[in-house]
Amino acid sequence: MSEAPKSQTPSYTMTPIGVVHSCFEEKFAVPRQPGLVPSATGSIELLEPFNHPDIVDGLENCSHIWVQFIFHECADKGWQMKVRPPRLGGNKKMGVLATRATHRPNSLGLSVVKLERIETKHQKVILHIQGQDLVEGTPVLDIKPYIPYADIVEQAEYPFAQHKPNTLVVTFSSKALSQLEKSENEASLKTLIIEVLQQDPKPAFHKPNQEREYGAKLSGKNIKWRYLEDIIEVTAID
Repeated sequence: MSEAPKSQTPSYTMTPIGVVHSCFEEKFAVPRQPGLVPSATGSIELLEPFNHPDIVDGLENCSHIWVQFIFHECADKGWQMKVRPPRLGGNKKMGVLATRATHRPNSLGLSVVKLERIETKHQKVILHIQGQDLVEGTPVLDIKPYIPYADIVEQAEYPFAQHKPNTLVVTFSSKALSQLEKSENEASLKTLIIEVLQQDPKPAFHKPNQEREYGAKLSGKNIKWRYLEDIIEVTAID
């Protein structure tokens, strides 16, 4: 009996160069695309031996950067040939490579984010970013400059996502407003909550249900909300 042929595909080992610190403390309610929540702040802390100022020399001239990362919360859950994209209502299936789903063959993600500033002190190199869609603890594999003339394709088409999704109205209960007033960062937290929730973070196959309450951790707060038809009401900020 002849032996089965060995795979000719080479394998590679990649070492994370950094880790993300994010206002999103869990995967639920993270925006489905970067840039949808402009007030979503975070940072990328470079790890040894990559935490040297020389490695980012010149990057401060960039307004935006590409971040290649690992979907670490999904990496051990396997991947799927077909997935249900939220933009299609969570009911229609498409090939995973035709989507930006997290359950991918190699669990790799790619985001373009705004680079606010680079901090280099106390043997640390930290990139402060904005408009990000990365969860706390995300391992970063690579960072590249965003180059407008090369990265913008004016004629690009994708019929399922040609335009930004419609946003919902977000309101606050009297209880939530009272709790919000006690926060040190009241204004910025309120803006973050509105920008996140107006993207409708519930699973696409869920129908609005006044009796069902959702929750997510944002910037150290446990945010709870419910749906009133096409309006979201924040019920508590603990």
